[in-house]
Amino acid sequence: MLSRYVALAVAIVAVASLATRAFAQETERKGISAPPGHVFKTIVSGYQFRSKETRALQDDDLENPGFLAVERAADVWKRAEGSEGKSCMSCHGEAETSMKGVGAAIPKWDDKRKRPVNLEQRINICRTEHMKAEPWKFKSQELTDMTTFVRYQSHGMPVAVKTDGPMSPWFERGKQIYYTRYGQLDLACESCHERNNGKFMRADFLSQGQTNGFPTYRLRDQRLVPLHERFEGCMFDVRAEPFKPLSDEFLALELYVAWRGIGLPVETPSVRN
Repeated sequence: MLSRYVALAVAIVAVASLATRAFAQETERKGISAPPGHVFKTIVSGYQFRSKETRALQDDDLENPGFLAVERAADVWKRAEGSEGKSCMSCHGEAETSMKGVGAAIPKWDDKRKRPVNLEQRINICRTEHMKAEPWKFKSQELTDMTTFVRYQSHGMPVAVKTDGPMSPWFERGKQIYYTRYGQLDLACESCHERNNGKFMRADFLSQGQTNGFPTYRLRDQRLVPLHERFEGCMFDVRAEPFKPLSDEFLALELYVAWRGIGLPVETPSVRN
């Protein structure tokens, strides 16, 4: 009887192993050629590492739950707020035109502040300085919705962040953070997403950790998750004390990781596990 159970267990493991290899081989065949000097030969979106059911959910605009945020923010875009009585539309007009390409080039250098800003920061700068309205809190539905809406206007456009000039020291700082080991598990970003992408960690199939789909609707959370929250989650997973969202550390990391996915199409709102 025991030998029968052993044989069954071996068979299950063998089938699972074959399925794992088949799925890994499938994802390895899809991507874009990396530019010279890149860490990868082929840059692959996290989309390719998900199941066909999850990919189908992302591809269907009517079924993709992230589009609820796009619809909500489209209404907020036209709504006047703050003491100036302005809306986003008052200054920028139709988002489909004025915001096209903006989300593909974020973070971007701000000459006035002498530092890069990301999309969440830019939205709140507009609110506080031009609308004279209260800033939205990080992780609030309003800020995540608007970030998703603005980035959606670049849907399908290639990621095209700039990392030279004044952005260079921020890029190098982000790179240093990416390769630094943190936490009780003594792991760096590259431990999973560079050295071991295409492999399983428990039930999760590790991707290259690309950010072209953020904010992304995570099925496990049943909501849209902004990028810096995902950074937080990764640091919690390795049992480290995470940097604060929108901190200089996470902003530098956002810039560096965006460069690692340069040329990938913006997928926001993407769907992930």
